[in-house]
Amino acid sequence: MGRERCIDRQCDCDHRGERGDIAILARREIAVVTPALPIAEIWVYLAGSPLFALLLTLAAYEAGVTIYERAHRQPFANPVAIAVLIVAAGITLIDMPYAKYFEGAQFIHFLLGTATVALAVPIYQCWDALRGKVVPLVVSLLCGGAVSIVSAVSIARLLGADSTIQKAMMAKSVTAPIAMGVAERISASPTLTAVFAVTTGIIGAIVARYVLDALRMQAWWQRGFAIGVAAHGIGTSRALSINAEAGAFSGLAMGMHGVAGAVLIPLIADLIV
Repeated sequence: MGRERCIDRQCDCDHRGERGDIAILARREIAVVTPALPIAEIWVYLAGSPLFALLLTLAAYEAGVTIYERAHRQPFANPVAIAVLIVAAGITLIDMPYAKYFEGAQFIHFLLGTATVALAVPIYQCWDALRGKVVPLVVSLLCGGAVSIVSAVSIARLLGADSTIQKAMMAKSVTAPIAMGVAERISASPTLTAVFAVTTGIIGAIVARYVLDALRMQAWWQRGFAIGVAAHGIGTSRALSINAEAGAFSGLAMGMHGVAGAVLIPLIADLIV
């Protein structure tokens, strides 16, 4: 009996060894039959997908926010400016046309309008603080809007820009989603207008703190309203990250400026340019 058991165990070991050898051979055959997909082909596939532009934009903005937070929210580390540089470098590196990039990232463009409407929430939350300030706010809005249009168009004219660029500079005085609609009504380029509006917002968000400090403007509602008129949505984002009251007044200024600009700019465009 003992000898028979030993023989059975030896057979089991032999079978297990055979199954192990077969498994190893099968893995080797799979490895030989299925070669690794070249990284270059994966990159070409991803670069040709519309989702690549969306992922690139979101990743670039996330990188900008990370740098902004690690820089202790300093104005020069503006997350939008950083994201713009990363996206520009990325699509230049892979030679992607802007039209193709915009096709993939147009979902973010759609969210611009909803983000603008969502600014009504902080305005509602600070509604009590708006009472008693209607007159100074309206006067500030009209003065700020007039200075923005006249200075931009005058500089463009002095530098020899044609009427298309001058009208784009006029339309960029309001936030980008509204500015693009205004540009279509006054026969300016919406794309060029968006570039001017975003550039204005980035510059305004970076230099606003230093300009307002130099003017010794301390009240948060005054600082916020000035930023909203001059630097639009990007400036409002910066104001919201610093102080809730400043962000609410900045959003209010951006909204009022957008409505006034959408009505008045098409009426005066032919008179100025």
